[in-house]
Amino acid sequence: MLTQDQVLDEFRAAGALLEGHFILSSGLHSPRYLQCARVLMDGQRAGRLCATLAQKIDDAAFGKFDMVVSPAMGGVVVGYEMGRQLNVPAIFCERVDGNLVFRRGFDIEPGMRCIMVEDIVTTGLSSRECIEAIAQAGGETVGAACLIDRSGGKADVGVPLVALAQLEVPTFEADKLPPELAATEAVKPGSRGLKA
Repeated sequence: MLTQDQVLDEFRAAGALLEGHFILSSGLHSPRYLQCARVLMDGQRAGRLCATLAQKIDDAAFGKFDMVVSPAMGGVVVGYEMGRQLNVPAIFCERVDGNLVFRRGFDIEPGMRCIMVEDIVTTGLSSRECIEAIAQAGGETVGAACLIDRSGGKADVGVPLVALAQLEVPTFEADKLPPELAATEAVKPGSRGLKA
């Protein structure tokens, strides 16, 4: 099982722990960004990380579950790898008119027990929205998991959350930036709100 330091070393080795001025999916600004897509593009690395996350899910004793569900876009790859590791189906919900919904023939049978899996949790908004989509479809979310919890354990997703690593990365509202961040151009690397 990988330690938190080993997990972060995997991110560094993949060039996925970035420094600069970033606008997060939540709309908050941050001097650090974790680009999970860079980590997950290497199947061996994704396998190592998700094997440890699967062990943490087992240790959390969420009980029996039937499916892994993730929010698109960031949660898709990690969700499918977690489904493979946990030997259950994996599906995702995606944004339509600003709301997370199930498409592509995905559905959840009433009473299905689900694990919600994300790449990064910062405020927990996408996680909560995904959990709400699961409930609206008739499923029950018994627990949540993510690769990195950027909130340092402070984010409330509504169910118990396990993470490979916890970081407390500062975030700022756009009108409350520290001078050093305000002096640099912001980049928005996430997928929420993309337009063609």
